[in-house]
Amino acid sequence: MIFDVTPKQLLEIAGHKFSSIYKWQLARYRYGMGVFKVDWALSEQVPFKSDVCKQAGTVHIGNTFEEIAQSEYLISKGQHPEKPFVLLAQQSLFDNTRAPKGKHTLWGYSHVPNGSTKDMTDSIEKQIERFAPGFRDTIIGRHTYNTNQIEAYNPNYIGGDINGGVIDIGQLFTRPALRGSPFRTSSKGIYICSSSTPPGGGVHGMCGYHTAERVLKDLFPIHYSVKI
Repeated sequence: MIFDVTPKQLLEIAGHKFSSIYKWQLARYRYGMGVFKVDWALSEQVPFKSDVCKQAGTVHIGNTFEEIAQSEYLISKGQHPEKPFVLLAQQSLFDNTRAPKGKHTLWGYSHVPNGSTKDMTDSIEKQIERFAPGFRDTIIGRHTYNTNQIEAYNPNYIGGDINGGVIDIGQLFTRPALRGSPFRTSSKGIYICSSSTPPGGGVHGMCGYHTAERVLKDLFPIHYSVKI
């Protein structure tokens, strides 16, 4: 069995099959920042001052490196920055099925402390407005998700954490536990393949790819070889 879940769900589903030390390791797994997400319907394209941003499918808004670092630092300390780092996606620029002719869609999110229910809509829109004056005038409608709503949408997003757990030096190679293979559990035949395994969230598909390699090697230790 291969589970695309985080350690919390893995314990709930199959914890009775695991060794005590493996259960202890999973229980100590740390979850990271949550996100506050907004979906917008727009009357026109986002009026960025930068022509490059007007042509980009994804735009990262944060001004200077120092401002971004300060924003993320405050969130790691449980605070909500006034000028958050914002990730935006403008799919309707390239996919005309996303919105009626002449209109556009946009979604974006900022990081927030894990489990936060603070409404970040105003802070996010102010941040976009800094680099796209008149943005708020283009908004036809919006829908928001706080961390609780994001977790309700997908139980893997613990506290709104869409990356499957903190990715730092203490939990980069040992996610979800310190083992010879992070994809194997302590119970033979049970594997974990989610972003709670290396290389973590954001490297789309690679956690499952490496887990599949591990499963095939275990099933066919002599004959299996990787062909790329």
